[in-house]
Order: sequence, then structure tokens, then C-alpha cells
Amino acid sequence: MKKLVIALAACALIMSCGSDDGGTGGNGQNADGAVLTAPLNNSECTTGTEVNTTQSKVLFQWDAANDAQSYFVYVKNLETQSVLQYNAGSNTSIEITLEKATPYSWYVNANKATNSVSSETWKFYNSGSGITNYAPFPAEVVAPAISASVYGPTVTLQWSGSDLDSNIDGYEVYFGTTTNPTTLGGTVTQPTFSVPVTSGATYYWKVVTKDDEGNTSTSPVFQFKVL
Repeated sequence: MKKLVIALAACALIMSCGSDDGGTGGNGQNADGAVLTAPLNNSECTTGTEVNTTQSKVLFQWDAANDAQSYFVYVKNLETQSVLQYNAGSNTSIEITLEKATPYSWYVNANKATNSVSSETWKFYNSGSGITNYAPFPAEVVAPAISASVYGPTVTLQWSGSDLDSNIDGYEVYFGTTTNPTTLGGTVTQPTFSVPVTSGATYYWKVVTKDDEGNTSTSPVFQFKVL
């Protein structure tokens, strides 16, 4: 949920939008992969070409990968976790229509004669009309890794949280043996939480991130098995 706030005027172009880290980050860059250039990583104000009241076209751009024959762009809606694939052919840019006021991540697969190589993964918000106070990005798992096998009798859950407004207030951790846990394990201010576990059981957990404006985001459900 996002709240409107009084702020600076809306940005007009994708490349005018700021970045928290100067365009670095994401998953480690493969030297043979495409180098992402826009939308900027952790963009605070990504504005594309208006399509209608709920959608806009966003221009994705990257530098060519060595010996690449074609490119596929993968864009994930971080609210719904749905992923769409777009064929850019041999081009190093593509316009994609996206929902406004929504957080996304994206990466590019460079297809070569014998293999394909993935770029870093970057995140950005596709802005809505006017200026919004952004909800946090959904938490990302750190440990245990998804589908990992671990030992008890306790396990420390760890995740990473980020917010373009830098105003994360805390986290609610939901934990249990059902595939969509609804039992609140606890509320913490740091991205770590220890839980008791039973040998042979499979556990599921998710994190609701809250900021000091009352905005929230919910992570995907993570899982692990106890040996």
C-alpha cells in the first residue's frame, strides 16, 4: 500500500531518475553477460511513456555482450512474483508496458552460439501519477537457502530488506509447517530471527516489511527441511 506525499515534481524521462548506488548492485555481474544501463538499479523515479491511467511504457537498455546473437529480457513484478519474458532479438533495448506504482526486478539473458549468460538483476519502481512514498521492496532470502537441508534444534532465519525511502521500521516473520504460513513468529527490527525446529520437518516462512509511513510489502514464501 502506498501513500501520496508532497514531494518534488515528477521526473520526465527514465534517465533523469536517481539511483541509490550509482547503478551497481544486483547479482554478481558475469563478464560475458550484458551490462544493464536503464532503468537504473534502485531507481527512485522511473517514468516511462504514458499508456493509460494504470500503465506506462518503460525503455530497457543494456550494453552488448560479447558474441551475443540475441537477448531475452525477464521482468518480475515484485508484488505478485510473476515473471514475463520478452524477446529483444539482436537489439540492446526494448520498450515494455508495465503497471504503474509497482516495484519490478529485471535481468537480460544473452544467447550465444553454445550457451546463454545472465546479467545482474536490478530493481526499480515504475512510478504512478504524481509522487508516492514507496513501499519497501519485498524481503529477499539470505539463509537458509530455498529448499536447503539444515540441522536443528534452532535455525536462524536471515533476509535482506531495502527501501527507496530508507525508512524501514521493522519486520513481521510468519513461520510454520503449512505452505503459506499465517502464524506470526515474531516482530523484529533487524533482518534475522531464530526459530525452534523439529528433525524431519519441512518449514515455510515469509517476511512482511513495514516502513514508518505504514507501507508494507510481503516476501515470497521460503522453505527449508530439517535433517
